[in-house]
Amino acid sequence: MKNCRTISKNKLFVFKEQRSSLTLENKDLVKSIKIHVDGCEIDDDGVKCDFLHLAKNIEIYIELKGQDISHAMLQIERTMKILSSDVQKKAKISYIICTRSPLSSTEIQNYDRQFRIKYNSKLIIKSSPYKDIY
Repeated sequence: MKNCRTISKNKLFVFKEQRSSLTLENKDLVKSIKIHVDGCEIDDDGVKCDFLHLAKNIEIYIELKGQDISHAMLQIERTMKILSSDVQKKAKISYIICTRSPLSSTEIQNYDRQFRIKYNSKLIIKSSPYKDIY
């Protein structure tokens, strides 16, 4: 059986794929779980995001992309439906880290609003490399 999960209290968690990367800083050094989703935790032909990170009772979905934002959103949505402990109520953050974002800030705000209502998830779309803190 594959080991798709890494549990640690590391200060930094780095997620990389091709030319996109996201670094999450674990400022309080809490126990966190890094889950490799694509081809590991979910090993089927359907779309799924690259990683899921669990920390501070928040589900963090991560898709590292070129520039196809709408496809990345579908990948995150399907992953949430499969892996979330509560699709509508559990607090979530969804990151789409891309090499170049073709969307305007207004379009991103509209998608963010949809994700908050539908999935209780903040949607963050940023260019690579990106760093955030939890």
